[in-house]
Amino acid sequence: MEDSRVLDIESPVDPPAWALLERELIRAQTRACERIFSKYFDDRGYLRCVPRWGGNDGSDDAIENLAGWPVLHALGAPDSILNMYKLGWEGHLLQYTEARTVEVELAREGMLYKEFPVSLDWFHHGESMCVFNLQGLSDPYDEAFLSRARRYAGLYMDEDTQARNYGPQHRIIRSLFNGSRGPLLRKATALEWAGDPIEIEGRFDAAHGERNFDEMLAHFEDYTDVVGDHPINLAATTLALNAYMATGDEKYRDWLLEYVDAWSQRAASNDGILPSNIGLNGEIGGECDGKWYGGCYGWGFTVRVPQTGELANRNSIYRGIAGFGNALLLTGDQSYVGVWAKMLDKVNSNSKTVKGKTLYPHMYGDDGWYGFEETPYNQGALDVYYWSMDESARRFVPASGWLEFLDGNLPEFPADAMREEFESIRKKMRGVDEDSSSPDTRLSDNTLKFNTANDTCLTQLMMGGLTPRYGEPLHARVRYFDPEMRRAGIPEDVAALVEKMTAETTTLSLVNINPVEPKKLVVQGGAYAEHQITSVELNGGRHVVNAPCFTVKIAPGAGARLVIRHDRYSNLPTLIHPWDRA
Repeated sequence: MEDSRVLDIESPVDPPAWALLERELIRAQTRACERIFSKYFDDRGYLRCVPRWGGNDGSDDAIENLAGWPVLHALGAPDSILNMYKLGWEGHLLQYTEARTVEVELAREGMLYKEFPVSLDWFHHGESMCVFNLQGLSDPYDEAFLSRARRYAGLYMDEDTQARNYGPQHRIIRSLFNGSRGPLLRKATALEWAGDPIEIEGRFDAAHGERNFDEMLAHFEDYTDVVGDHPINLAATTLALNAYMATGDEKYRDWLLEYVDAWSQRAASNDGILPSNIGLNGEIGGECDGKWYGGCYGWGFTVRVPQTGELANRNSIYRGIAGFGNALLLTGDQSYVGVWAKMLDKVNSNSKTVKGKTLYPHMYGDDGWYGFEETPYNQGALDVYYWSMDESARRFVPASGWLEFLDGNLPEFPADAMREEFESIRKKMRGVDEDSSSPDTRLSDNTLKFNTANDTCLTQLMMGGLTPRYGEPLHARVRYFDPEMRRAGIPEDVAALVEKMTAETTTLSLVNINPVEPKKLVVQGGAYAEHQITSVELNGGRHVVNAPCFTVKIAPGAGARLVIRHDRYSNLPTLIHPWDRA
């Protein structure tokens, strides 16, 4: 048994199709992103659009135009991606601090304050943070990043006297509407959700289908009950996670666990189901006449679509699942995953059979469970299975080509998935070329459809990871660093494929497609070194590691399959790069 953290891969291989496609896909996404940035952002990093406030086309949609870019760079894309999304983030902060409303009182002094949205919900805040919350993967030492990580977390830890979002006595975030100017402790108005009046017909293509501003207001007329806590606010814990991983300060970890523990207890007190309203007094349903299912975005939140008159169910508690994943990262305690798993069981246990078909509820109101569908309630089911690797948790997970591949049933999935990405890029670039809109007829969400940094495919294949959504951190089995260039990401000409995952192992293929030059890379357990790598099996030998990472030297044109054994979630997560850790 060899004791080594440096492994040598020397056996030559013909470059497999997946490896060639992977390297070209990274290049293609990079070139497409550069084209998008040059057309839709100016040299200050401002998005060329009409800046607006609100839940439809607000600041969150503006920065979402760069969603996926931090992960693309962390995978190994060139520094042009890092430079563009950093410029875009700096420009975004200035552009929307300067942008002001006229009729919406909340944002008359700026849509951002202290570089954070003044007051909105975490359905939209999560999207607002989708770039910043992942900047630390590649750029954890940037002083502006570190300062903002502390400030943003402080907004929710009762550290900012202008933003009393958190009530420590009852461990609640006091309103669905919260931000850098504090919680909204009254009913919200449709105007506060929709933003200032604006002409639409003949000028804008409203992405939500509204034909005029009256329909925008009608969209939000029932979005009034915002006072009190809601599971969606659990997404705010990513701010504290970021601050902890960047600084190591225990206060961020303590607050995060305090808040998530409060929600775990509320679920336990509510027959295993997370209630959708907690009153200012800390009581379940306290701001909704005692109804645990009440409130905007709650279990009973069904509204009428103004364009069609049809009813739409908009229960959005699923966006709070980030909190339980964040607590798992900080503790390794699978009971946090169990909270969500138990809720899936409880909701789906209320199924019924109609004409021989099993139907599952997705909503709960005054008359009990409703919103029955043939598909089980599965929000967060993939996360639960991924975090726990408990096969019983997989029964609610939707069909997935990726999971079938990991099971060994779809060997062509990687190549097929990447070919689909090339087709997507071609279509999006045609759309960019044909787009003749001008900045004054463009809303912030009109260009989202052109974003080519779709990180789902490469995140799954290269890192065995979940797509970060709604401002969540990255959950991954492995991540790569280039020790020669001293940066995050896999070195140029190296390709990686996670082929199998169990609770104890990750099977990884590495290939150097360069037939001339050797390559060197660091393989890390987890996105944030949270997985301790115990050993690696390579070429029939077992190499003891007992560290969060190991180094691989790959000869020109060489490749191999490694079986990595690990203890998942056994290390405290960190943003510090491997060569800077003691």
